[in-house]
Amino acid sequence: PLSPSNLGGAKALPGEAGQDEAAAKAHGTALHRLLEHLPQHDPADWPLMCDDAALLAEARAVLDDPGLTHVFGPGSLAEAPFAATIGGRQLEGTIDRLLVTPTHVLAIDFKSNRQVPARPQDVPEGILRQMGAYAAALAQIFPDRRIDVAVLWTRGPQLMPLPPDIVRDAFARTTIP
Repeated sequence: PLSPSNLGGAKALPGEAGQDEAAAKAHGTALHRLLEHLPQHDPADWPLMCDDAALLAEARAVLDDPGLTHVFGPGSLAEAPFAATIGGRQLEGTIDRLLVTPTHVLAIDFKSNRQVPARPQDVPEGILRQMGAYAAALAQIFPDRRIDVAVLWTRGPQLMPLPPDIVRDAFARTTIP
């Protein structure tokens, strides 16, 4: 099966400096894990769940942001698995956070890049392709609902909705073997 996170294209802005790729992936994985599990626990217990103060501070900034409470609130799904057939190929993945209502579906992917794009048009191609794959799969799974996708940049933090045409066009540039 194809993975939405492996559809080619850059995942970071040109010239993004800092950690090497392995360290950046380890940081992102640890942060994802915290954002998945911390909301289920009393905030007073969070320091017991993470001994990295900087990592915990980044997670806490996201979870304590009043503009993001709906992302982590009751009814939101963490690490939601999905599968769909697109272009005759099986596409499988896991969406970091999924909000489903009777009329609307919002898929959110966490990104811990050091540089955050100023606008959706500047989001790296690999991320746009990934989000386009999520949108295409969710449109099959929930054909009667509006599908939206967004990136939650943990630096800031900032929730950036991505226009449907941008992610659809990026996904169309993916060659599915």
